[in-house]
Formats: sequence, structure tokens, C-alpha cells
Amino acid sequence: MPILPPRFADWFAHRGWTLRDYQLEMLRAATTPQHTLLVAPTGAGKTLSGFLPSLVELDASPRKGLHTLYISPLKALTQDIHRNLLEPIEQMGLEVTAETRTGDTPSHKRQRQRKNPPNILLTTPESLMLMLSYADARVLFDKLERVIIDEIHSVVANKRGDFTSLALSRLSSLAPGIKRIGLSATIAEPETIASWLGNTGNPAEIVEVPSPVKPDVNILRSMNRMPFGGYMAKYAMSDIYAAIENAKTCLVFVNTRAQAELVFQMLWEENRLGLPIALYHGSLSKEQRRKTEAMMAAGQLRAIVSTSALELGIDWGDVDLVIQVGAPKGVSRLMQRIGRANHRLDEPSVALLVPANRFEALECQAAVDAIEAGQLDGDAPQPGAMDILPQFILNCACHEPIDVEEIYQQITDAAPYQAVSREDYQKLLAFTRDGGSALQGYERYQRLLQNEEGKLVAANKRVIQRHRQNIGTIVEAGRLKVKRLRRGNQGTIIGEVEEYFAQQLTPGDTFIFAGEVLQYEAIRDMQLHARPAKGKDPKIPSYVGGQMPMSTFLADNVKRILHDKNEWKKLPEQVLEWLQLQEGFSQIPTPDRVLVEQFPFRKTFYTLFYTFEGRMANQTLGMLLTRRMEKLKLKPLSFSVTDYGLSISALKEISSAQLAALFQPDILGDELEDWMLQAPMLKRSFRQVAVVSGLTEQRYHSSQKTMKQVTFSTDLIYDTLREYDPDHILLSVARADAERELLDLRRLADMLIRYVGKTTLINLPKVSPMAIPIVLDVRSEQIKGAGAHALLEQADLYAEAEAMMDEIRELLGGSHS
Repeated sequence: MPILPPRFADWFAHRGWTLRDYQLEMLRAATTPQHTLLVAPTGAGKTLSGFLPSLVELDASPRKGLHTLYISPLKALTQDIHRNLLEPIEQMGLEVTAETRTGDTPSHKRQRQRKNPPNILLTTPESLMLMLSYADARVLFDKLERVIIDEIHSVVANKRGDFTSLALSRLSSLAPGIKRIGLSATIAEPETIASWLGNTGNPAEIVEVPSPVKPDVNILRSMNRMPFGGYMAKYAMSDIYAAIENAKTCLVFVNTRAQAELVFQMLWEENRLGLPIALYHGSLSKEQRRKTEAMMAAGQLRAIVSTSALELGIDWGDVDLVIQVGAPKGVSRLMQRIGRANHRLDEPSVALLVPANRFEALECQAAVDAIEAGQLDGDAPQPGAMDILPQFILNCACHEPIDVEEIYQQITDAAPYQAVSREDYQKLLAFTRDGGSALQGYERYQRLLQNEEGKLVAANKRVIQRHRQNIGTIVEAGRLKVKRLRRGNQGTIIGEVEEYFAQQLTPGDTFIFAGEVLQYEAIRDMQLHARPAKGKDPKIPSYVGGQMPMSTFLADNVKRILHDKNEWKKLPEQVLEWLQLQEGFSQIPTPDRVLVEQFPFRKTFYTLFYTFEGRMANQTLGMLLTRRMEKLKLKPLSFSVTDYGLSISALKEISSAQLAALFQPDILGDELEDWMLQAPMLKRSFRQVAVVSGLTEQRYHSSQKTMKQVTFSTDLIYDTLREYDPDHILLSVARADAERELLDLRRLADMLIRYVGKTTLINLPKVSPMAIPIVLDVRSEQIKGAGAHALLEQADLYAEAEAMMDEIRELLGGSHS
């Protein structure tokens, strides 16, 4: 076992630390050719453990040039790790240089880093891929020894992870001996991540550190009435504020950016002591975010209201409470957020869960039970997204002339792409080269040429420039910079809103952004100009893609709680009464069957399917069931969904025989095909694929295309390919993407197969207690640009829901009053 050098041992001793066994294990693993995955709880010194072998090596053999590359999924995390890494380097007097390189890094610094790179470079997947496209990439990376991928669980099961895996494969071709180190606190199945991290057939060695203490997680018990629906938890704001008052420093996590703006506003209305509370999300400007980060690091804030932008790895030791507003949606995600409190290994992190409605109370309890049992969840890696491959091929050709066989080998060396066939590779290569048969007549798609040696090179400098400006897998909705005006047209950029939200505003409209009310004036040069104002009904910017579906694991736990009445005593009293009324009036859903309720409501018939399969799968099921209901002449009118169920209104009742015909796996055949061909969904999916694959771009030179321009362009190409080249590889990629990312077809198919012939239909005289939140579901995020009036609408529905409950109590003889 290696021994810690004296300089390091003295530094550990000076801080009152002892070197832990797993840190020694990381030093030992660094001397072997094996890649390493470190799974360690927050507060265990995970990041330092990842960097320790590099610091020891660089101290023993000082050198110039790049030694270690650190890849983080978030810019904020990169900045934070850099700050924390400089501390031991300076305190030990190490001759080691460490710098960051992200999209926020000034161009002069990037140029200097390429000529004179630091020993340790902290970057993001997109910045790494950009560096790999430069002609000097081989010189920059050929002496690289180690790559550290932080928060590895957060990238593995998505397109960004596929993108990162290709970048790692390319790095290994430029520097064959490099070691990969993966770091994470929350991994449900380490073996799966170890396979992803390692080379093909050579999984990483797992170093797992058990947590000595469990976090202290509680559900808020408010004296106020918990609503049946809604997502803002307005009823609990005074309780949340009281918890902030009693804590030293608090992180308040929410699930969407719109929610962040609203919760921040509501907390300021409660803020009678004028506590320093800040707002943080990805649409705020870099300057706003940096200012908040600096204030938090300096201990100047009592609370931050944040989205997932701060859930990964940010290390603020003074945070002693994490509050999760709204349902957690996944246990691992919740643990990640809870880990931001109390970065000490032997003391529990403290967290408070605030359900926004009664179904969410069940979900919160399911998460608490899972944490108590030491269980985690997470998405399993899927086959790599094919639209990234043209971008990768072109990226390699921007660096140097490429051999077609070598690039295929690098692709299949990346774990998500091991199964890519030569046939698909050739099709994607042909598209990358000249657009394929339907598009090769357009000069715009002539991107690769063959040189005298038979290798492929980028056709010209314009192709290279276009590619570099559009690297990445994140297809942004059209964004407009928000300019906060002071005098005349002078002002400051404070962040971005999405184009479709801005298009709904008329001069004089007010909206909430960056924690204040602004009055809209005009859109000029892709900027939304607005001034501080007082508005009675400000709108809330909503953001595409903000919603996370409830994980299958959590859904199963919710069903378990419902089924086991012994579990009910853990729930808040209001929720317990709600379930008891449901049991008396109808039935409680069971894990082995789908409960279907039918009742008259608002002069139509409502059918309620309790699926617990997540919003996306329920949305798809609603589309398919209503199509089949039309064929059965049941005259469906509309449907609404939550994570927990699906509500369909129709002019006619459904019989048991018709229900059996409706709820069948074959609904994924004809109905799905008809709907997908007619729905705008495939065009939406194709737009994403077109941008990622380089078929069209969002940026060129200093201009940014509006989403309207991108959509017009990609719709035209989609229609052209459908007519003249229906077998084009990108059409099949778009179809696969839609099925996976927009429809959640795998989850829906599993459910339909599992429950075929296992539905229980109950006809009721009126809405059941459990149906109330689904029938009355209102999401301010769905009402485009909705603001305070959405909260009022929820208040009206709250009153309506209470009236419905009173009627049910009367029907049951008042025994549950």
C-alpha cells in the first residue's frame, strides 16, 4: 500500500484529518492500469480523493503541460472545485497549476491555455469536445495521465453522457495510457456505471465507501390545510420561512425555474426580518450566478432558492438545512440535494420535505422510507443516441484527417455505442459527408472531402467554424437576453427567457424575473427590454423541459404505501383522512391491478386511470386511449394527467367490455402509428436531431437563429426527406428519440403488458377523494406565462375540492369529519 508523502501527511495532520482507507486505496489504484470508480457519501472528501493521486504524482515529478483533466456536468461545480482545489495546492506550496475552461472562460485565456496548459484543467463535456476539434489537440493531450469525471451518475443515462463517452474514447486514442476516475455519492448500481466508465469489456474497479450515518429527513407537518392539487406549496411558505429563520444557512430546492421565481417571491413576502435570501437558476446571467456563489461562499446568505443548478457537488460547509419544495421525483436526486447540507462524514445531513399536495405527501414518504432502507434509484444506461455520431465524426475531422475504420473503432470503444452496426455507421458517415442522397445537391451539406491519402478532411474553414459554434447535445429553446433598463436604453443583461414566452408579452405587461417584477417594453436585437415596476398580476416565465417524471422505483413505493394500511400512520393527518375517505367511498389502488373509476362531473363522464407511471407515460396513454375511444364512438373531449393518473372526459360512459378493449398492449400498434404520423411530435423530435447532428445550426458567427427560423428550416427538411428519402437515417433516429424521450414508450409498454386483463372498474355517483387532485390538476407551468392569476385559480379549485370532500363526508355519514 502506498505511503502518503511527508508534505501531504503534515497538511492532513495540520487540519486534524487522518488519511482514510479508501483514500489510500485510490492512491494504490492509481499505480495500476485499471480505471477506478469511487462511490462515497457527501462529506467523505470524495473530490480530494479523486485529485490526490495527481497531486502526489505532480509533487514527486513536477512538469509542464496537462497531467489531469477534470470533467464536471456543471459550470458552477467546475468553479467551486477549482476554488477548493487551490486551497491544498497553496497551503502545501505545491508547484502545481490548476485552471478552469468552460463556456464562460474569456477567449484570450483559452488561447493561452492551449499554448501553455496548466497541470490540471477543470472543464465541461462541451468544452472538452471543442478542445478535441483543434488542430493542436494531439499536442495538448498526448501527455495526459488521468481524467476525472465528477458526479458521473448525472450524465450516464442521457445524451450528454453519450457525448462524454465519445469524448473519452477520442482522448484515449490521442493518449492511450490515460486512467479514468469516476466520482459519485449516489449510484444505485455501481457495476453498471463501472462498465460505462471502463473501456469495452474492461469495467472500472469499484471503491465503495459505506455511509456511517443516515440523513435526518422529515416531512413538513403544517398547521395549514394541504391542498389537493397545485405545485407551489403556497400553504407552507410561513413554515418554510420559519425553518430558514431557525437555520444558519439553508438551500431551498424546487423542481422548475418557474417554481424558483414564484417560491422566491412568496418567501420575500414572508421575510419580515429582511433575511438575505437569494435566487439561483440556469437562466440567470453568469454575473448574477457568480455573485450569489461568492456571497454563499463568504457566508453572507441565509438561504438560496435553487433548481437542480446547485444540486451537484457544490461544497458549502455552513449549509445546515436543505428544504425540498415539491415531490422529489427520484430518491438518488433527493439524496444528491440532501448531500449539500453538512459536509461532515460522521454527522447526518438534515432535510425537510414539503409536499405541495396530498399525492406528493405519499411520494415524499416513499422517498423517506427508501432513504431509511438505504435504497437508491436511477436510470439505466441506454444505447447511445445516434444523432451525436455525425457531430463526433465531424469533430474528429476538424482536428485532423480521419481514417474511416479508426473512427468506427473509437465509436464502438465508447460503452453506449458498442452495438453500432457498420451499416448504420456507413449511413451516418454518408450523411456527415454530404447529407445523404436527398440533400447531397446542396452545397451547405458538403462537409467532408477525401484527401490524396484516402482520408476524410473538413471541406473548408466555414464548415469547421459552423461546427465549433454548435458543439453539444443541449438544444435550447429560442432564448432572448433580458436587459434590465435603468435610464433610457442603458441597462444590464440579467439572464434569459424563452422566445415563446416573450412573444406573448405586450408593452406594459409585467413579469417576474431574477427575483423582481419587470415591465416589458420591447424586443430589440434578440434582447427583451424591461424596467423594474410594480405589477398587480406579473407573469411567470416558464421553461421547456423543466418537468421530471417520477421514477419507477418511487412509483412502486407509493403503491406499496397505499396497499399497506400500517404505513398510513406515518402520513400527515390530512392525508390519512383523505385515504380513509377514499377507502370508504371507492377503493384504494393495489399494486397488482389498475383501478379505474368512472363518475359524472361537469355534465360529462370522467374516467380515472390510476397508473402511477409518471407524467410522460400518462400523457402518451391519454393520447392513445382517446383515439381508441373515438373509434368506439365514446366521444372523448379532453384529458389531464399527473404523475399518478390519467383523467379522460367523454360524452358517453365506458362499459366493462369497452374498458377491456381499450386497455390493451395492441394500442401501441395502429393508434400509436396513426397518431405519431399526424402529431407534431416527430417534427419536434426531428428538430432536436437536426440541430445535434449538424443538419441545421442554432448559431453562426455572432448571430443566433430564432426558434421560429430553426423550426421552419427543419420542418421543410423533414417533409423533403419523408417524400424523397423516407429511409434516411435521421428519420429513424428522430423516431427512436421520440419514443424514448417524449413518449416514455418502454415504461408504458411494460405497464400495459403487466396489467392486461387486470383492471378494476368502479362506477361512482361523483368524484372520489383520490380523483380530485387529478381532475382539478392545474399547473402554472402549463398555462403559458401564467402568474399570480394561476395561484388564484388554484385557490378557487382548492375551495371546490374542499366542497367535494364535504359532500363525500356527508355521503359516508360524517364519520370522517
